[in-house]
Amino acid sequence: MADISFLMLIFFLMVTTMDAETGLARRLPPIPDASQKVEDIKVNRRNLLNVKINSRDAIFAGEQYISDVDQIEDIVIDFLTNPTNSERLSAKKVKNIEGFGDYPVSEGVISLQNDRATSYSTYIKVQNVLVRAITRIRDDFSIQNFGKTYADLDEDHQKIVRLAIPNTVSESEPKDVSKSSRRR
Repeated sequence: MADISFLMLIFFLMVTTMDAETGLARRLPPIPDASQKVEDIKVNRRNLLNVKINSRDAIFAGEQYISDVDQIEDIVIDFLTNPTNSERLSAKKVKNIEGFGDYPVSEGVISLQNDRATSYSTYIKVQNVLVRAITRIRDDFSIQNFGKTYADLDEDHQKIVRLAIPNTVSESEPKDVSKSSRRR
């Protein structure tokens, strides 16, 4: 009986497949030196778009309730690109990008804040939409200036695109945001 059990165990180990765990592909910032001072960066209120997810998975961009998570993409793109130079959207600052020249770079920052009770699936959906919005802006810039999407560019051109269209998503520690986002 022990031999048969052992053979069955080996058989099931050989033919069973294990699903690979999936997660977010994110590049984290490097660990700061212990001697490095922590300083708060002051951001002009105009240049800050608060995206909040409360405990009931209700999503808010600024003070606006978002009924469909995909709506965030257009809001973020409008906020960062500010095509009409609106005073209520992010400001732009002309920067000289080596290898490209002067370009008006958005000073906008997307601040993502979620509640401790936010569902993981909603959190991931919002994260993916924010990444998709920045990717879309970068692709539009890449196609307009280099004739290719961002992923198809060489490393030097990708660096230019990253400097022109920075990924400025800031994420704060989860807390009880439902108090400030009860309007629904």
